[in-house]
Amino acid sequence: MKYQVGAVGRVVVARFEDKEDVLGNLGTIAKKEGISAAAFYLLGGMREGKIVVGPEKDELPPAPVWRTLGESHEIVGFGTIFYQNNEPKVHFHAAFGKKDTVKVGCLRENSQTFLVLEAVIIELNGINALREFDPVSGLNILKL
Repeated sequence: MKYQVGAVGRVVVARFEDKEDVLGNLGTIAKKEGISAAAFYLLGGMREGKIVVGPEKDELPPAPVWRTLGESHEIVGFGTIFYQNNEPKVHFHAAFGKKDTVKVGCLRENSQTFLVLEAVIIELNGINALREFDPVSGLNILKL
């Protein structure tokens, strides 16, 4: 196990409106505000998104199982923002629900708001973690 201890910095509250790019907007806020490490919460609606719901098999590197939202879903989730190659890299896991169906996974692509989505971003001061590509797992791993 590796860890660092930091402190809470600024808190940013944002509202994303219909059809806005969720992952892109989170990265834009991080860059604009000079936030190099953060944790965030999202809640509201999404109309589009591609999520990974697990690996095909428990082996390295994992072959992801993809699901597409393709229509409006209610969401609640948690994520982090750390830099990779001088760009903010968002990692976000959530529950996506529509009627009696719920999917849980990692949002990776095509993130688009449905009506409104609220974000609470909590800056983490004193943390110098980065994301780095790990050739063994094929994933962008947090490096402390």
